[in-house]
Amino acid sequence: MVVTAQPSVGAARRWAMLAAAVAAQGAATVVVNGAAFLLPVLHLDFGLSLSRAGLLVALPSVGTMLTLIAWGALADRFGDRLVLTSGLALTAVTTSMAAAASSSWLMLATFLLLAGAAAASANAASGRVVVGWFPARRRGLAMGIRQSAQPLGVAVAALTLPALAATYGLGSALLLPATVAAVVAVVCAVVVLNPPRPARTHAGGHLANPYRGDRRLLRIHAISVLLVVPQFTVLTFALVWLVSEQGWSLMAAALLVAAAQVFGALGRLGVGVWSDRVGSRLRPLRLVAVAVAVAMGLLAFSDRLPGPVAVAMMVAATIVTVAPNGLAFTSVAEIGGPWWAGRALGAQNTAQFFAGSIVPPLVGALVGGAGYSLTFALVALFPLLAVPFVPVEPRARSTGGLGSPGGPRRLRDRSPRRVGAAGAAQPAASTGWRAGR
Repeated sequence: MVVTAQPSVGAARRWAMLAAAVAAQGAATVVVNGAAFLLPVLHLDFGLSLSRAGLLVALPSVGTMLTLIAWGALADRFGDRLVLTSGLALTAVTTSMAAAASSSWLMLATFLLLAGAAAASANAASGRVVVGWFPARRRGLAMGIRQSAQPLGVAVAALTLPALAATYGLGSALLLPATVAAVVAVVCAVVVLNPPRPARTHAGGHLANPYRGDRRLLRIHAISVLLVVPQFTVLTFALVWLVSEQGWSLMAAALLVAAAQVFGALGRLGVGVWSDRVGSRLRPLRLVAVAVAVAMGLLAFSDRLPGPVAVAMMVAATIVTVAPNGLAFTSVAEIGGPWWAGRALGAQNTAQFFAGSIVPPLVGALVGGAGYSLTFALVALFPLLAVPFVPVEPRARSTGGLGSPGGPRRLRDRSPRRVGAAGAAQPAASTGWRAGR
């Protein structure tokens, strides 16, 4: 089946689709990453060890990891609208079943796994919508907005799930993400259009496998795996660290984590705009990786610092560790192109979620044996290892760039071109799939 290209749409519809993509990714995040906020209840109230509770809340990430490439291939083949709508509907069903089965650990684990598998649909498809409908010169901003859905979804989960679980039980807490997923599925069915792309007969090099003869994608995948370790460490353990090590109440800690995630969303937006201005995704990515290493290194000294200072460093680490995702995600989509972006994004997220799924139990065991400070110090090594993997790219020969007389350098339009009715070469689409760096 070949996806029929949609006609160009106005700016209002384009931004509405971006809003739907944000909502879709946010709903998936509440299901997958929000499970981490059940950890204090599982550990403190139900008496599970940090390692065992970490394994349970990691299951949605495992489910997501197992199906990301498949959902991406479906998006490449059948379009983003169908994948978003059907995937989020399945997410709502499976999360509701997890809520109903919350009294049985085996059934709860099974449906959390399936809920994560269904939620994976939003990861690749929502990204394709943004890359396909926004031109390269605005794509960093647009993808930064889309990527802000992850920390915002985490913030919503932090504000709601621990309180609901503590007050009404795990089942009631899980009904919230199920309801959100159902509502957003309807929104995507109404709002989202498949991005325009060239027909297969005029796609040229876009049909070629981008992994052959080009190691950039593999290097970006490796970078993202390494950067996921500090991100998921902070995401999973910030709440329980505030409660057990700093003596905060559960609700106060949840409020602080939520606020930090909101600032993390703004950080993703900021680095997206930065990448548009410098005309590169990879140069900012290298600098952000260094910042993540510094933030985790400082956090390693938290047990020797006054409580407010230690908490401030945890907030800083929360903000910085979520910043790199949008840069890597946008770069992968641009390199993948209109016929491979879904699978490339699926591979990208599979690698990330594989790392994310093993972080909670392994880091939980490490914290139990060595303490938080040593654990944070070891985690700081991972972003340092990521820095040399960032592909080195030549600077474009233009008068643009920050601080230059020509103003910000714009990403070049490398859209595939097709032959019009009169035989003249024309852009394949007015917006989508213009590759940046």
